[in-house]
Amino acid sequence: MPASRTEHFRCGLFTRAKIDRMASPAHPTLKVELMDQDEILLDAEERMEKAVEHFSSSLTGIRTGRANPGLVDSIKVDYYGSPTPLKQIANVSVPEPQQIMIRPFDVSSLDEIAKAIQNSDLGMAPNNDGRVVRLNVPPLSTERRQQLASRVKELAEEGRVSIRNIRRDANKHADQAQKDKTMSEDDRDHTKDKVQELTKKFEGTINSGATAKEKEVMDD
Repeated sequence: MPASRTEHFRCGLFTRAKIDRMASPAHPTLKVELMDQDEILLDAEERMEKAVEHFSSSLTGIRTGRANPGLVDSIKVDYYGSPTPLKQIANVSVPEPQQIMIRPFDVSSLDEIAKAIQNSDLGMAPNNDGRVVRLNVPPLSTERRQQLASRVKELAEEGRVSIRNIRRDANKHADQAQKDKTMSEDDRDHTKDKVQELTKKFEGTINSGATAKEKEVMDD
């Protein structure tokens, strides 16, 4: 395989590779297939969607002045020696605006649940009564609200950077396809235009989510 193609393969510019074993298994021949326009756009869209999902998931862990089951979504409990997401071993509810109640399916896990909460960065002390764990959500100070709003901005910027990196990768795919004569210049330019449309769409989704979360943090 020519060195240039080897390098492109290592850099991930080819998405599918088929190895044909020749007479000697020690000397395989790689047949590499480039991404076409539809594949480039589909790959970019799927990856951008995942970036937005990751951003949205990160926002649920940022608490406001109100109780929210999403605050404990990221907590993992040592359940029979295995780190397990809290929501898989307990029912989480909000019986009062300032309180989260955690009712385990297995009452023997109560102590480990309380321990996991204490070791987390929630900043709330669990109240274990032997049947459920309660978390009282204290009101946020103005300073703390501002800190959380800044964190939302940071997460949004991380999300936008991820989107732009995906755009960069997609454009590289298009450039390589045009260079290898499997895509015309017009198709390459059209592909890049479509990638930019996707970029604007998903950046807009992140911006809207960040704006709503900042308002929630500052106004609750």
